[in-house]
Amino acid sequence: MAFKHTPNHPHRCRIAVTGGPGGGKTTAIDLFRREMGEGVVIVPEAATMMFTGGFPRYPEAEAVRSAQVAIYHVQRNLEDIQATRYPDRILLCDRGTVDGAAYWPERDGDFFERLGTTLEQELARYDGVIFFESAAVGGLGIEGGNPARRETLAEAVALDGKLRSFWSRHERFVVVHHNLSFFKKISIGLAVLDEMVVELRRLGKTDGAENP
Repeated sequence: MAFKHTPNHPHRCRIAVTGGPGGGKTTAIDLFRREMGEGVVIVPEAATMMFTGGFPRYPEAEAVRSAQVAIYHVQRNLEDIQATRYPDRILLCDRGTVDGAAYWPERDGDFFERLGTTLEQELARYDGVIFFESAAVGGLGIEGGNPARRETLAEAVALDGKLRSFWSRHERFVVVHHNLSFFKKISIGLAVLDEMVVELRRLGKTDGAENP
C-alpha cells in the first residue's frame, strides 16, 4: 500500500474510518486510540454529536437536507480544528465529509454541488479510507451503543452500498468485511489501521515539511 502526500489539506496523515451502520468503526477507532495513545487524535462523528446533543432530526426531505448540510460543515471544521491543534499526529476521522452524500434526498440533486464542492475535492482531504462493512450486509443485527442509530437492517444495507459507491473512488480504499465474529472483524480492522498508520508515518519521515 503506497501513500503520497496530498496538498489539498493541511494535515499530512488523515484517515477516514467509515462504513454502514453497525460496522464497528467507532469501536475500532476507540481501541486504536487506546493502543496508540498520543500518536493519534480522534475526530468524533459529527452526526452523533449533533443528534445526541439536541439537534432536531425529522424524516421530511427538507429537514434531512438541512441536517446534512449542517453535519458536513461541523465535520469539516472538527477535522480542521484537530489538524491545527495536533499537526504532528495521525488524524483518525470517525466518518468524513463524503458521508452526507449517502443520506442526501435524491430529489434535491447532487449533494456536493449543493455544498459548492466535488466528490474529488472531498476525497482528497483524506490520505486513506478504511471502510467497515455493516453487519447488516451479512444479515446480522446492528444493535449497539449508538443512541443516534435508527436504521432498519434493510436501510443499513442500502446505506452501506451508497457509502461504498462514493468512498471506493478513493485511491487508497480498504474494506473490512463483515464477519460472524465481531472480535475477528475488529482485529482485522485494527491490523488494517495499524498498517496504514505505519505507512503514513514512514512517509512523514521521508517527505518534506508540513504544508502551510
